Amino acid sequence: MAGWYELEKSKDGQFYFVLKAGNAEVILTSERYTTRAAAENGIASVQKNSPEEARFERRTATDGRHHFNLKAVNHQVIGSSQLYTSQAGREAGITSVKANGPSTTVKDKTEE
Repeated sequence: MAGWYELEKSKDGQFYFVLKAGNAEVILTSERYTTRAAAENGIASVQKNSPEEARFERRTATDGRHHFNLKAVNHQVIGSSQLYTSQAGREAGITSVKANGPSTTVKDKTEE
């Protein structure tokens, strides 16, 4: 099963999205946006940029765990991963974002 996006609204009224893999695991989380349109533009940016290897920034947290950011052409962070215990886990996460990021399925969770 292909992945999908879930568009959500936080308790403070801001919008954000998550990209889920086909197994429903969250593989990328966006920043908070003040408007729904901005969050939808963020989804479009992930759809466009996720297949591109050069858009992934690999990072290591201070505690040694691994994570990544997906960046747009202008180097702005579009979404961030969870923390992984290994580099291999991080690479698997990047592979999953590359595969699922182009998905056009968006589930609107803002009214729930």
